[in-house]
Amino acid sequence: MSHRKFALSCFWSLYSKKLIHKIENPRHGGFFTEEEAKQRSMRLVIGKQENVRLYLFVDESDGVIADAKFQVFGGSALIGVLEAACEILMRKNYVQAKKLTADLIDRQVRDKTDLPAFPEETFAYLNLVIDAIEDAAEQCLDIPFEEVHTATPITSMQGESSSYPGWDLLNREQRIAVIEEVIAKEIRPYIELDAGGVQIMDLIDGKELIIAYQGACTSCHSATGATLSAIQEILRARVDSQLIIVPDASFLSPQL
Repeated sequence: MSHRKFALSCFWSLYSKKLIHKIENPRHGGFFTEEEAKQRSMRLVIGKQENVRLYLFVDESDGVIADAKFQVFGGSALIGVLEAACEILMRKNYVQAKKLTADLIDRQVRDKTDLPAFPEETFAYLNLVIDAIEDAAEQCLDIPFEEVHTATPITSMQGESSSYPGWDLLNREQRIAVIEEVIAKEIRPYIELDAGGVQIMDLIDGKELIIAYQGACTSCHSATGATLSAIQEILRARVDSQLIIVPDASFLSPQL
């Protein structure tokens, strides 16, 4: 077997740099015991699928995942999937965990927003881990959980920028369509993980975008703070650096 065929057989050359880093430096590898769970006053749940074991400490007062570890016997991609999944699951409740998708795990370790981190041949691993998360979450259904959370996990652009070409030449309807596409792909899936939503209300003078929050976002204080800043950061990087994002206050609850 040639060197190239060997490299492709393990998919290493097809992984993103972020994924490779997580595979080589896993922080969540290991397991928890019932004794440790008792010491920390947590419920230990174990999601099992074939050769995957996902260990979660869940706070029985609010259903929030306090810690996560994994054991796996298999390809390197499985290590990367589990490491990324554990990072996302931290400080989420089990209801949010059940909403986690393979696409969101992949986005966690992408080098570029539009370039998948995992090659198509490893998609089965992503689905396997999603099934393990579902198995763990099903063991928590008797635990009450908070309806509103403040940690919507929208991914930061971290300096990455690719403004929309010809933006200044587009009419209002075309600009709204471009913004809607970015929101649909890069913002809405993360907000929906926290049982929230966002929609475009208006675009004023091509610069001021009015948005309306839905669901849990209407009563979450980060809707006018961290989440709003993340939305603006993404849209400025992807569409136009001069965009200003303004939430429609009529859709927000009074405590905001």
